[in-house]
Parts: sequence; C-alpha cells; structure tokens
Amino acid sequence: MTPPSKLALVPFLSVEGMMKLVLSRGIERVLRELAEAIEEDFRRWPAFDKTPRIASHSPVGVIELMPTSDGALYGFKYVNGHPKNMKEGLQTVTAFGLLAEVATGYPVLLSEMTILTALRTAATSAMAARALAPKNPRAMAIIGNGAQAEFQALAFKAICGIEEVRLYDIDPAATRKCARNLATSGLTLTQCTSAEEAILGAQILTTVTADKQYATILTDNMVGAGVHINAVGGDCPGKTELHRDILTRSSIFVEYPPQTRVEGEIQQLDPDHPVTELWQVLSGAAPGRTDPRQITLFDSVGFAIEDFSALRYVHGAIQGTGLAQMLDMIADPDDPRDLYGMLLRAGAKAAA
Repeated sequence: MTPPSKLALVPFLSVEGMMKLVLSRGIERVLRELAEAIEEDFRRWPAFDKTPRIASHSPVGVIELMPTSDGALYGFKYVNGHPKNMKEGLQTVTAFGLLAEVATGYPVLLSEMTILTALRTAATSAMAARALAPKNPRAMAIIGNGAQAEFQALAFKAICGIEEVRLYDIDPAATRKCARNLATSGLTLTQCTSAEEAILGAQILTTVTADKQYATILTDNMVGAGVHINAVGGDCPGKTELHRDILTRSSIFVEYPPQTRVEGEIQQLDPDHPVTELWQVLSGAAPGRTDPRQITLFDSVGFAIEDFSALRYVHGAIQGTGLAQMLDMIADPDDPRDLYGMLLRAGAKAAA
C-alpha cells in the first residue's frame, strides 16, 4: 500500500500550535493582521454565501455550525456556548474549524478555534470601532472581565490606539485576573467597583458578559452622547446586555441582519427597526459615524465570514513554519474507484 499523497494529508493546527503562532508573531501584530483579513473579506461581502448559524439549543447552552464560502474556499466553525461551564472549571466557549477547496472538496486546514475565536472577535470589535467610534478614542470600559476581556483590550490598543482600560466584573476576582494579565501591556488599567464607575470618561463601552439571560448591563441613563458601544456578550436568543431605550437612541450597525435580529441586542426591537450592515460602511456604501454626539452601537454576534477570514489568515500564516501537524484524514486509494480494495490490502498487510 502506497503512503498517502500530499493532498490526503491535512494540516492541523493544535492549541499548542496556535499559541506558538501567536507568541512568535506577537499578539498585537496578529490582531492587526486578523482585522485586515476580516476587513478585506467584508469589503467583498456579496461574494460570500450567507446563512444564519445553524444552532442546536438546550437548557444549558448552544452548539452551532457556522458555514460560508466565497466560491474558491469553503469554511465552517463548530462552536458551543455554555455559560454554566465556568462554574465547572470548563471553558464557556470552545471551537474548531475547517477550510477546504471548493474545486475538489478537499480540506486544506483543520484548526483549533477556541483561541482563534477570541482573537477574531476582538479584531472584529476593534475593526468596527475604527470605523464607528469617536475620533482618537483614548479610554474604554470593559464590563465583563472573563476569557474575552484581555483580547478586547489588546485589540483596541493595537487597532484604535486606546491607552486606558477601565475594568469591571460582578466577580472582583475576574477583574483582578484581567488586570494582572494586562499588567505589562502598556495600558493604563483602572479596576472599578461598578459599571457606572467603569464608563466614566470612556469613549468606547464594551459589554462582554456570559450569562444566558435578558440582562441590563448598561441602563439608559448611563449612556451619554458621543460614545461607541461595542456589545459583544449578547449572542443568542434570550441573551442581551443593554436596556432597550439605549438601542432606540443609537445608530445600530450589525454583521448579518437575519442572524442579529434573532440573537443580538436588536432582538428587543421591532423586526423592521433600521440597522446598517457593517460591510456597507467598510466598503463606502453607507455612512458610519456622522455626528460627534451620535451614539454608535456595534451589535456583534459573530458571523461565519469572520471565522472564514480567520482560517484563511491562519492558513497563510503557518506556511513554512512547521507548526501544523499533518493528519491522514482523506482516504487515498491507488485507484479512486477501489476504496474497498484499499481496505483489503491494509488487512492483508496487517496479517502478514
């Protein structure tokens, strides 16, 4: 039996490999490059197949598939969201993804996406803020200091020039953890004891909490004119972070309306409430911020094209690095019509 051909061996980037890639390039560089890859694909949005993620909900969480294709490459991500996991010492979100050639259907990359999802979410947030936030923002609040918080802080530093981050979480230990991890980042860090304190002086307000419930992390009276809200935590039916009245005062920008109207903050609004798709702003087809006193809101739920961009970026970044393991995933018989014969020959070889 001949060894598998190169086409039958699929590069696999493990968690260890992903960490080595990020550390070797530097996390801020990776975040900037991811933002560039995501923006590049948003600018060619019409080229992609688009569908809301395919979700399987349970009382304790959700498991989802997120597919898309640009006609040349196909990608999907498997991801879960289980807020209860944190109390059990498990990750709230885990993920892996695959990138394949449309022409053959053969995979060209299998990758962990737990770390990569955190990176692409932060990169997308900062990319959106670069287009929507007030000019030259210097301070941001991060309400919810769990697994995503450090990535958000570093992305806004690298992409938007943020210098100060004001941290708050209902669990003070999470805030201390976040501040400790960012201690050498060059950011000025302020640990706050309430959401109200955290937003003082901040031009960008990020909410990234995990509880699967209708919540009011920001009340209407907390949000003044001229800020940008980066709403990250509300990402499934029945899970929100902002008071409805904030939404009615804001200019709302979304990834893909058919998905966001079900999963995002705007699930609280009428189905025909006007929103602007972010790709339209990035491609110049629609305006972003038009007034210094305007409240802009990026109602971020995560969309498959962002994961496609992240996988495309990683596929390019690992070339020549030796970071990927080669997996024998594709059956490769000598004769494509003789799959059973391949099995027989393997049995004969094992018996010899």
